[in-house]
Amino acid sequence: MRRYGMRHRLLAYGLALLAGFVDALGFLQLGGLFVSFMSGNSTQLAVGLAGGMPASALAAAVIAMFVGGVMAGTFIGRLAGGWRKQWVLGFVTLILTIAATTVPLGRSAFLAPLLMACAMGSANTIFQRDGEVSVGVTYMTGTLVKFSQHLATAIAGGPRFAWVPYLLLWLGLVAGAMLGAVSFHAHGLEALWISAAGAAILLASATSLGPTREE
Repeated sequence: MRRYGMRHRLLAYGLALLAGFVDALGFLQLGGLFVSFMSGNSTQLAVGLAGGMPASALAAAVIAMFVGGVMAGTFIGRLAGGWRKQWVLGFVTLILTIAATTVPLGRSAFLAPLLMACAMGSANTIFQRDGEVSVGVTYMTGTLVKFSQHLATAIAGGPRFAWVPYLLLWLGLVAGAMLGAVSFHAHGLEALWISAAGAAILLASATSLGPTREE
């Protein structure tokens, strides 16, 4: 995070906000499974397999769609070159829009969350450096570790504010999840249109940044 300029950091915070919003919708729709946090789903898959619980099949499907989204984002990014952020964000926007269109058709129970997992997987390929994910925008364990390390370093006399970007990234996801929960209780999965609109706004913002040359 610290190696990026302010405009790229703001894009990352926005993506974390979007991820939290979408994950809250998926979590509430699926009754405890996530569409962006695969560590939790992996634990639920393992527990389900050990106990013979049928819910493990759904967990496996969500994980598979997330993996497929990461792969799709990676392939799209390779084709896009310096415009990777914009192309992948365009794909995320498209998938979220398709997911939203399934809701009025009565097909949202499982299809929309699976598409949401695909979109969130792709979102993690937007920030890369040397071919590896440099900013994970849908999972925050690593972010909290870095925040804690830099905060401890600051207390010990190191750089005073190196921990701030990681805290803001985490707060972005938390704020998005809160908004997603409120929106779900008010509108159900129709709130997916809000996430699609948010992704479109982020796409417009990323387009204004132009091609990326440093990665």
